Amino acid sequence: MIRCIAVDDEAYAANIIADYISKIPFLELVGKTTSPIEAINWVQEGKVDLVFLDIQMPELTGIQFLKICGSRCKVILTTAYPEYALEGYEHDVIDYLLKPIPFDRFYRAVTKAQNILKAPKQPEQTALPPQENIPAATAPTPDYMFVKGESKNKFLKVAYSDILYVEGLKNYVSLYLPGQRLVTYQSLTDLAEQLPQPPFYRVHRSYIISIDKVSMVDGNTVYIADKEIPVGETYRDGFFSMIREKSRL
Repeated sequence: MIRCIAVDDEAYAANIIADYISKIPFLELVGKTTSPIEAINWVQEGKVDLVFLDIQMPELTGIQFLKICGSRCKVILTTAYPEYALEGYEHDVIDYLLKPIPFDRFYRAVTKAQNILKAPKQPEQTALPPQENIPAATAPTPDYMFVKGESKNKFLKVAYSDILYVEGLKNYVSLYLPGQRLVTYQSLTDLAEQLPQPPFYRVHRSYIISIDKVSMVDGNTVYIADKEIPVGETYRDGFFSMIREKSRL
């Protein structure tokens, strides 16, 4: 069971989230509150795995809450203000739900949270001893890359085979992996130069996809897992030329 709390300065909004939580078998409602201070106490007491958190609150904003408690629990932001999405993802939130929140969208977010919370923690990486130089002609092609984490000297190793697709967010990119989203400070254009082609193809000014992960192409839409990704006009000719070649039409 994932222990949850609903935090919103408007009681009716917290009640909606609490009602949604009660409908999902793997969630347990620990409490609901209009006070972020009370919510912080619950988190610090170790009672909470997942917080549904409003952003605009008078005592303490959601972003301030994240700076205090973000490392001790997972957070799904709930708000009527889409302009805070990027800042929220900088603090490693699981998802960002815009009010009014449909139940199906809520369910997708908590399924993502379930996948992340039940995933085994990765062991800390130890420094590797220096390797002897390998001649260029025999050096293997890397099947992974490192992306910058939230702190200055933190880098995360990402296998190319795990990447479903990449989304550009101004000067940030989001890498979508099964049950996980990584946000790193980098432009989509720079990342495109790092990713091997194939299997990666840029299909839109905001998206790069792994062709290996595509389940269907329908018109100008690519389907990967539960995501619908548009194919931009600039990229259509090259993309569909590749699709026709692979289908031998």
